[in-house]
Amino acid sequence: MRRPPLRSDRHPPPPFNAPAARRLRAALGLDPDHVAHALRASYDLPYVTPALVAAWERGTASPSRPELTALAGVLWCSPGELIGRPRTLREHRTARGLAPEDVARTVGLELHAYLRMEETGRWRGTERQTAALTRVLGLSLADVLAVTGREERLAELLRDAVTTRWQAYVRPVSKIAPLDRRLLEEVLHGLHQDYRAHMAATLTWGGNPSDASDPGRDFLAHVVDHFWTAVAAESG
Repeated sequence: MRRPPLRSDRHPPPPFNAPAARRLRAALGLDPDHVAHALRASYDLPYVTPALVAAWERGTASPSRPELTALAGVLWCSPGELIGRPRTLREHRTARGLAPEDVARTVGLELHAYLRMEETGRWRGTERQTAALTRVLGLSLADVLAVTGREERLAELLRDAVTTRWQAYVRPVSKIAPLDRRLLEEVLHGLHQDYRAHMAATLTWGGNPSDASDPGRDFLAHVVDHFWTAVAAESG
C-alpha cells in the first residue's frame, strides 16, 4: 500500500477548517466511510481511512495540500471553503501564496531573520516593518495582535473585564487594541452581559453552581473571538 506523502516544512499545508469539512460532508448525506472510499478510489489516496477523515474533522490532524484538494473534490466545494482563518505568520504568508523571500524583502528583513520569526511563531519587527507586513499580508488588527504575540495579553484583560468590573479595563484594552473608546465601552459592556447571561441560563434550567461553570469556561476560552465579533458588529 502506498504510504502517505511526506510533508515538507518548506511548504506547510494551509490552516484547515474542520467544522466546514464536517458541515459540507453532512449536507451531502455522506459519512467518513464514504469520503474515505471516494478519496481512495477516485483520487489515488489508498492510505486514507475513515479514521483519518474523522481526525481531520475533529481538528486532531490536518490534510496536506493534495489531500485538501482531493477532499474538496469529494465534497463538491472549492479548496478555499476548507481553509480556515490563518493564525500564524507562516499561515498568513502561505494563504497569500507568497514566498518567504518576497515577504522578507518587502518588510526589510534578512531572510534568515524572517524565517526565524516564522519558526518561533513570533513577529519581532519594528513599527515600520510591522506596517509593511500588515500591507503585504493584508492583516487585520486582530491578525496583527495574533502574530505579534499580544493576543494572549488581550485574552487575559478580556477575561478579567467580563468577570469583574468591565469599566476598569477599557483603557488597558485600548492600549493593545487601539479602537475608539466609545466602541470599546459598548463591546466590553456587551461581553460582560453575555457572560452573565451564560452563567445565569444554566441555573435557570435547573443546574447547580458547579454546572454553571461549564458554559462560563467555554465563553472565556473563546473570549477573543467574541470580542472581535462584537467589534465588527458594533462597527458595522
